[in-house]
Amino acid sequence: MNPETDSETQKMIRDSIRNFVAKEISPIARRIDREDEFPVDVFRNLGKMGFLGVTVPEKYGGSGLSYNEQAIIQEELGYGSASLALSYGAHSNLCLDSLYRNGSEEIRKSYVPRLCSGEWIGSLCLTEPESGSDALAMKTSAVKTDGGWLINGSKTLITNAPYADLMIVYARTGDNLSAFVVLGTDRGLSRGKKFEKMGMRGSPTGELFFDRVFVPDSRVLGNIGDGRKIIMSGLNSERIILSYLFLGIQRRGIEQAIQYSSSRRQSGVPIGEMGLIQEKLAYMHTRYRASRLLCDDSLRKVSENPMDVLSAASAILYTAEAAEYVAREAIQIWGGMGYVSDSEVERLLRDAILGQIGAGTTEIRKKLVGHELIKIYKRDGKFPE
Repeated sequence: MNPETDSETQKMIRDSIRNFVAKEISPIARRIDREDEFPVDVFRNLGKMGFLGVTVPEKYGGSGLSYNEQAIIQEELGYGSASLALSYGAHSNLCLDSLYRNGSEEIRKSYVPRLCSGEWIGSLCLTEPESGSDALAMKTSAVKTDGGWLINGSKTLITNAPYADLMIVYARTGDNLSAFVVLGTDRGLSRGKKFEKMGMRGSPTGELFFDRVFVPDSRVLGNIGDGRKIIMSGLNSERIILSYLFLGIQRRGIEQAIQYSSSRRQSGVPIGEMGLIQEKLAYMHTRYRASRLLCDDSLRKVSENPMDVLSAASAILYTAEAAEYVAREAIQIWGGMGYVSDSEVERLLRDAILGQIGAGTTEIRKKLVGHELIKIYKRDGKFPE
């Protein structure tokens, strides 16, 4: 969302989350990265501020707003701490939003308020050791038993897994996929190692193992066999909301580059007055502005049509690549100091790299965009403007 065109409500949300980031996140962002620390108390405070359940109606403890406001929160968190923004997106969009949209009234009343408040931390469990980009090739299975289902299998590279109180778990039910609500206290659930990552340190990523985990029929999300439909209905909002995280990284990277180039002097003048540095800033700014326009346009289209693959894939494809470019150029402007681990721009680049891997790789996004262009042209006989 563009701050210049925010509604009054959106301006209030942006001001509120910016103040929150400045007071509670920015002062500890370096420590979060260095110590790979997930700031649980800060995360729960996001719930107290009403940010976690932003797309959930007030009846269930949410704020009753939309993906527009969720995008604002994601961007501002991405500006302050990309790793915290990643965990926020996994909780608020991937888990909580899907739980509300697809859950029964019993599920909504029992679990949604706890996730909105931050009392519970949520996670989405899709990726497996042998099914990454081809997520639908999963092997985790659920077999019917008296009163429910028994889940067996494993998930890996799951954001928030080490801390999750509630997980949406996808499993095979015969020839179909189904979604189940698994609680952290369920017998037979165990947690594997927490991964040490290159970037997004502080956003806990781990493994989960299911050994005959019993899930009652009341905790089936949607209906048995709805898994693929539930996955696809949420993928596009996931892609576009995640795009705003990398928009936040871009904004922070440009800000750092401008500040440094205005104060760093070589040959008696600030390096920002040198033509080659100005060229870098010009391209960084242009890609940032293009990313924002593309994100905002795609958010509008996906809000109108949740199955708009072309818009969502285009936004995350371009914005993630631009974030890595901006962060890399910020380091170049900082020179040797940018390569030092204490510098913020070094962290921005490590965090930005995930943008071309998570939520579908860059290669998958290119395939989706190309496929959709051909499909639309065959259907309509013209290029989709």
